[in-house]
Amino acid sequence: MVTKSQECVNFGKSVRGYREKRGMSQEELAAAASIHRTYIGGIERGERNPTLRMIYRLAKALHIEPFMLLSKPDRQSA
Repeated sequence: MVTKSQECVNFGKSVRGYREKRGMSQEELAAAASIHRTYIGGIERGERNPTLRMIYRLAKALHIEPFMLLSKPDRQSA
């Protein structure tokens, strides 16, 4: 079983929230960020701890600023 940090869980919720607001599937986000679809799922479940470079790639694919992914999910304003 994977131990999830609260920071990774919150980050995953944020990614999922922005992805859903854009009407994107995990596959579409993965393609736009040039990463594997299963990695997106791991991020959204809080099982992955993405690097700074990955945060920038995700933000670019979602058309948002990187810092927005680090805000609490309930404070998103996309």
